[in-house]
Amino acid sequence: MGKHYIPNSAHKEEMLKEIGFSSIDELFSDVPKEVSYEFNLPKGKSEYEVFLEMNEMLSKNKTALEVPTFLGAGTYFHYVPAHVKYLIERSEFLTAYTPYQAEISQGMLQALFEYQSLIAELVGLEVVNASMYDWGTALGEAALMAARVTKKKKFVVPKHLSPEKKSVLKTYVDGPGLEIEYVDWNENGQMDLEDLKEKAQGAAGVYVEMPNFFGLIEEDIAEIGEIAHENKALFVVGVDPTSLGVLDAPGNYGADIVIGEAAHFGNPMNFGGPRAGIFAVRNDRKLIRQMPGRIIGMTKDADGKRAFVMTLQTREQHIRRAKATSNICSNEALVAVAAAIHIASLGPKGLKRLGEVILKNTAYFKKRISEVAEIPFNGINFKDVLVKFEVPYDVIHERLLEKNIHGGYYLKQHFPELGESALFAVTETTRKEWIDALVEAIGEIIGEAEL
Repeated sequence: MGKHYIPNSAHKEEMLKEIGFSSIDELFSDVPKEVSYEFNLPKGKSEYEVFLEMNEMLSKNKTALEVPTFLGAGTYFHYVPAHVKYLIERSEFLTAYTPYQAEISQGMLQALFEYQSLIAELVGLEVVNASMYDWGTALGEAALMAARVTKKKKFVVPKHLSPEKKSVLKTYVDGPGLEIEYVDWNENGQMDLEDLKEKAQGAAGVYVEMPNFFGLIEEDIAEIGEIAHENKALFVVGVDPTSLGVLDAPGNYGADIVIGEAAHFGNPMNFGGPRAGIFAVRNDRKLIRQMPGRIIGMTKDADGKRAFVMTLQTREQHIRRAKATSNICSNEALVAVAAAIHIASLGPKGLKRLGEVILKNTAYFKKRISEVAEIPFNGINFKDVLVKFEVPYDVIHERLLEKNIHGGYYLKQHFPELGESALFAVTETTRKEWIDALVEAIGEIIGEAEL
């Protein structure tokens, strides 16, 4: 039955002959046996049988509401208002892909224009694209863009950068041959300015996060920008947008490029995806022309009525690949629209309240966790908190899972100099009794380990 649904199956012999092979096995004969795999698919099941089997598998999962979770490091359990899901399920929006035919896609284009406008107001810069894949790819594109604009080949980032972003950045810069320079952290877990002054020399861009990977607010953020500009480097700021109701917009302290993760608004965790990377620049033609991704613009149609279009398409498939400013050939339109709906629903007062609740919950967490473990860095935390233990954290983590509590992100593999450390996260959804239960459980586990 299956062959009738495979295109060109009737022409298999003719196609093999054309490329000089007598069989499919010969075609793939150079694939080593140890890495090849022969599919022996089971007999098909009815839809209802599959439904029952999938439900049984899914029943083993536990949600963040059923199991208190303190795992953050870039993915967080935020409350998403119910109406967001239903609005993005409208047929006008329900596609993750960019609308090419402007004349029949005015609603989606306007929604993306609104997303750009909301993000521009949040980050304090004038020009925003219609999203990247995620924060990591936005960082990679920022590094390449900084090199194109400045004609320099070094990009400076904090050593306290998430392992995932480091990996994505390395992938992006390997081909063009950019050098990545890592700046140490100081005794407060923030960027070391003296080390930065040395490494920023000859840099195309200087990158800093707000808050940083350890969850700390970088207190010298304006001075970091000044050091970047003194060395004629672009100042790139990565920001968690949920913090911008209580923290200053990056554009207000000199950022040239702002990146971040829009999916913290309007989108559930979904095992880590999908995402929508923020990418914004100040109103400078040199920067705007070198931006990656798509920009939605507002114009007038032939009848003089307001209309929305994709603009500045000097990128990806609209131009010869070698001439494109970026070869990122898609964006996360639906995720961006969901973020826009959530941000618009909160409004300025809601954004401020969101940030205040997260700050309050983070402060309470730090106070309680310090009763059973060490917080090695002083400063103000937002969401994430680095916690250091006297016993192996992997043991603590496994025992927490047995107690139906999901602990933090184990850092020893990526930052061995921090010892037995983990990154714990709280948000506006974290309940006081969850924090109390976590601290009590860790106290018991450490007590048992010491016996």
